[in-house]
Order: sequence, then structure tokens, then C-alpha cells
Amino acid sequence: FEKMLFFSLQEVTASSRHYVDRLFDLDPQKVLQGVIDMKNAVIGNNKQKANLIVLGAVPRLLYLLQQESSSTELRTECAVVLGSLAMGTENNVKSLLDCHIIPALLQGLLSPDLKFIEACLRCLRTIFISPVTPEDLLYTDATVISHLMALLSRSRYTQEYICQIFSHCCKGPDHQTILFNHGAVQNIAHLLVSTSYKVRMQALKCFSVLAFENPQVSMTLVNVSVDGELLPQIFVKMLQRDKPIEMQLTSAKCLTSMCRAGAIRTDDSCIVLKTLPCLVRMCSKERLLEERVEGAETLAYLIETDVELQRIASITDHLIVMLADYFKYPSSVSAITDIKRLDHDLKHAHELRQAAFKLYASLGANDEDIRKKIIETENMMDRIVNGLSESSIKVRLAAVRCLHSLSRSVQQLRTSFQDHAVWKPLMKVLQNAPNEILVVASSTLCNLLLEFSPSKEPILESGAIELLCSLTQSENLALRVNGIWALMNVAFQAEQKIKSDILRGLSTEQLFQLLSDSDVNVLMKTLGLLRNLLSTRPHIDHIMSTHGKQIMQAVTLILEGEHNIEVKEQTLCILANIADGTTAKELIMTNDDILQKIKYYMSHSNAKLQLAAMFCISNLIWNEEEGSQERQDKLRDMGIVDILHKLSQSSDPNLCDK
Repeated sequence: FEKMLFFSLQEVTASSRHYVDRLFDLDPQKVLQGVIDMKNAVIGNNKQKANLIVLGAVPRLLYLLQQESSSTELRTECAVVLGSLAMGTENNVKSLLDCHIIPALLQGLLSPDLKFIEACLRCLRTIFISPVTPEDLLYTDATVISHLMALLSRSRYTQEYICQIFSHCCKGPDHQTILFNHGAVQNIAHLLVSTSYKVRMQALKCFSVLAFENPQVSMTLVNVSVDGELLPQIFVKMLQRDKPIEMQLTSAKCLTSMCRAGAIRTDDSCIVLKTLPCLVRMCSKERLLEERVEGAETLAYLIETDVELQRIASITDHLIVMLADYFKYPSSVSAITDIKRLDHDLKHAHELRQAAFKLYASLGANDEDIRKKIIETENMMDRIVNGLSESSIKVRLAAVRCLHSLSRSVQQLRTSFQDHAVWKPLMKVLQNAPNEILVVASSTLCNLLLEFSPSKEPILESGAIELLCSLTQSENLALRVNGIWALMNVAFQAEQKIKSDILRGLSTEQLFQLLSDSDVNVLMKTLGLLRNLLSTRPHIDHIMSTHGKQIMQAVTLILEGEHNIEVKEQTLCILANIADGTTAKELIMTNDDILQKIKYYMSHSNAKLQLAAMFCISNLIWNEEEGSQERQDKLRDMGIVDILHKLSQSSDPNLCDK
């Protein structure tokens, strides 16, 4: 068998070697004929392509392509063969890249011959659309982009290939800025009305990647006109039902990006009556899998932050029910007869589930009735629970997002979330997930830990406090905020044991760390946690007896620091709570520094801080409490009464009453 294999390989290589040998002939005419024969031999033949690469055809073809002495015809045929080799497998493209094909082809674009330029561009296009090619190779030399812009006017082929190269190599804001600064918008806009469908389509794709999450590009596009027609109007024409699906979808993406950037209002008729309905149409089970995925994801992005669009989408074409099919029918009705297509769709069915979860999350972001409709869709909660444990990280993230969106509903937290014990899989997700999932999952947990949520008890029993305390130590800001926020929710009206667990889990060191966090959100939530811990007298006295010294230190630090009004107000409210304790009061009364600070804030220019400081005083002086006389005397000696007299004349009715 080995012998046979050896012979068959030998035969193939022998015929392939013959092609390569002819490239080295001394007669230029024979070389040209050799390249043409090679071109015919490799078309659609991946095995032949691989053999020729292994036998070293690529460096020779590139040499001939770059030789000044080669005829233009030969150079053009070399570019065609290289383009054909690039059409094969990803390994072929890697081999071509290793031979430095890109600089050679870019150099070729400087030739005066149009046919040769087109062959080089076609080959570049094939290489750049391969996932193994780094996009940055297009941007290493600054002159390349301006030269490509200049070549846009040469022919419909240069237009098609260059737009395709741009749309594949524009990844992220840096690339968008480079293309924008080189005049991409002005140079490509007129191609939207080209007589060639391929050119129109590639130009449209260019705009959809240039405008994505880019306000600068979006704001520019709104005011550009071609033949007296503004771009948004041209995009709307391309949305019409009689246009090819890829054109409808891509123009909907352009309009969506412009809308999200604020360049088009959300109540503009081109969004409400054209873009939104077009995207909903893409979600129908008549459409192909890729179209349904892209349609749902784009629609989710369009309506994500706008309540009115969410309401309109939810009642368009029974969208909520239509999305349930994303979990059941991966293949479109028209594809059922095609075995290859069915196989492909089963492999990619997880993309549909991800897109459906994303769109449900956007739909349910604000409106209670929509959330109710989503949850009442068949098996919805089971689907989310299953989604939380899928192998695909994208599906897990989208399922958590969907759950988070629905967890904003008080009604659902009390019913569906409890019936399906959603907290169990959620806690599991929180054990070892990447940060992007942890952020959304911990936000959801914050909602499940609100005092009216029936899931709160079982979550705490399953070790949530420890988990949340560990989140507060994360490098990731959003995770620190969520960890402390959830603990603040847990501490609200909690029993003493839970409060002690929190303090034990956090440790004094960590509490100080959080109180000196550079982010004001973390600081505010930590103060909120302290305020919730220090509520009801027995709890105040108990906590201050064990942690009093450290808490007073922290309060002093914050009142002395450079903090905003909200932070200081929250801190004074904590002091007022301490002043409400029976034994805890003494920690304030024996601390002259703190008393002076309360006095200072009573005369502050901000009424909120004055009120909060007065709460501290009133909690220290209740007549019916033991020791009230001594406390009143001490405060009188400090001049507090004089300040109160002054404040009773205040123009602010609240201060006056207090």
C-alpha cells in the first residue's frame, strides 16, 4: 500500500513538476505558455494547487510578476495564477503570505496597464478576504490607501475589488479613521448609483463597516448627496422588497448605524417605516440562516436603547412568536430540499439561538408588557436556562443578557424566575466564566437579590456572599461595582447574621480598599452597603462594638477628602445612623474631630449636606434617651444652638422645619 501511495504521489508531482520547470525556460514565449497552461490546470483543482505550492511555483511566479523585463501579458497571467492559488485552502493563502505576495502585488498597482492592475487587485481581494490574512498589512504603508482611492476611477473592476478590500480590512475605529481621512466617503459615495450591481453592493458594504459605531462617519454620511439625492434616501431605496436580500440587509445596517450615532432620529420615518420593518422581515423562517442571524442582531442593536422602537418592533409581524422559531427550525423553508444546506444550518444553529436571545434582551429592556409576552412564549424560561449552559460562549453571553433584561421586572422576579429556579444555573455560570459574561451575570444577580425577590434566600444559602465578596476584589471595574451593589441589596433590611457574614467576608482591609477606590460608583455603593448594615439599633450597636474604630476612621477620611456632594451626603447619613444607636452614639460624642465636622457641615453652602448634618444632631439629642442631657450640654457649648437659630431663619423651608 505504501508503495502504491508513493507511486501515485510521484505521478502527480511529476506532472506538477513539469509545470514548474517550464517557468524557468529561457524562451519568454514558452514561459508565457507555461503560465497559461498552469492557469488552466489549477482552476477548481485544490490538489494541483497544493502540489504547485509545495514544488515552489510561488516564488518563481512572483519573480516573473516583478521583473521589468517580463511582458505585461506574462505579468498579468502570473497575477491570475496567484489569484487562483489563493482561492484554494487557507494553507495556500498562508504560503502566499509567507512569500511576501502582498508587497509584490501592491507594487504591481503602480503599473500603467489597467488589465495588470485589475489582475493584481483581484488577487489582493482574494487574499484579504481570507480569515488568515492580517488586515493591518493593508495599512503598513501610508501611500497605499491614497493610491487605491485614486484607482477607484479606473474601471468597474477596480471599483468592485477595492471596495471589497476596504470592507474586509476595516476592523475597528483606527481603520475607519484612516479610510475616512483618505476621503473614503467622497470617493465611494457615487459608486452607490453605478450601473454594475456588484459595484453598488461592495460600495454599500463599505459604508456599513465605515459607519458601524462611528459617529464621525455617520454624521458625515447624512449630508452627502449623489446626483441630488441624499445618502439616507439612497439607502432607503435599496431597502425595498424588490431588491436582493443582501442589499436590503446591508442598507438597513447603514441606516441602523446612522440612527444609533444620532445622525438620524429614532422617530424618523426612514427608521420606523422602512429600516425596522425590513429587519423584522429578515427574521422570518423563509430566510436563510445567515440572513436571520444578521437581521435579528442588527434589529437588536437598532432598538437597544429606545423604548418606542422596542414597542413598535414587538408588535410588528408577530416578531416575539417568530423568534421562537429560531430555536426550532435552523433551516429556512426553501433550504429543506438541500442536504448540504441542512448540514451547514445544523452546525450553525447556535448562531440563531444567540441572535434570538440578543433580540429578546433588547425588546424586553424597558417595557413590562413586552417582558411578559416574551416570558409567555413557549418554553422561554427553559430555553434561557439551557442557553446558560451551552458550550458556545456567545450563546451563554446572549442568554445571560436576555435573563438580565427580563430580571428588571418585579413581577417576573416573583413568578417565572422562581418557578424555574433560574438562580441555580446563574450561580453556576458565575463560578468560572470570562469577564464579559461575569459582568452581565452579576448584574442579573443584583436584581435577584432585591428584598422582594423570592430567590434571595436560596441564593444566599448557596454561598453567594463569599462569591460577591470575591468580585469586589476584581481588577475589572464593572465587576467591583456589581459585587458591592449586590452586597448592598443583600444587606437591605437583612437579619444580623447575614450582616455579620458580609463584614466577615469583606474584611476591614477590603472595606477600606473599596472606600478609597478611585471610582465614585464603587465608593457610593460601598457607602450604601455601610448604610444598610448600620440600620436598626441592635445591629448598629453590635457592628459598631466590633468595627466601630475602623468605620469612624473611614467616615473621617471621606469627610476630609475631595469628594462630591452625593458622597459626603451619604457619609453624613451613615453618621446619622450611628447616632441613632444606643451605645454607638458614644463613638460620636467622644470624638471631637467628628463633632466639629458635623458642625462645619451644618453651615455648609449646600442644603443637602446641612440637612444630613442636622439629622446627626437630632439623633444625638432625643430627650427620652439616657444621657441626653449631657449630650445636649456638650453640643450647646460647641455653639450648635446658635447655628440652629440662624438656620431657623433660612429661606429653605426644609432647613427651617428641621
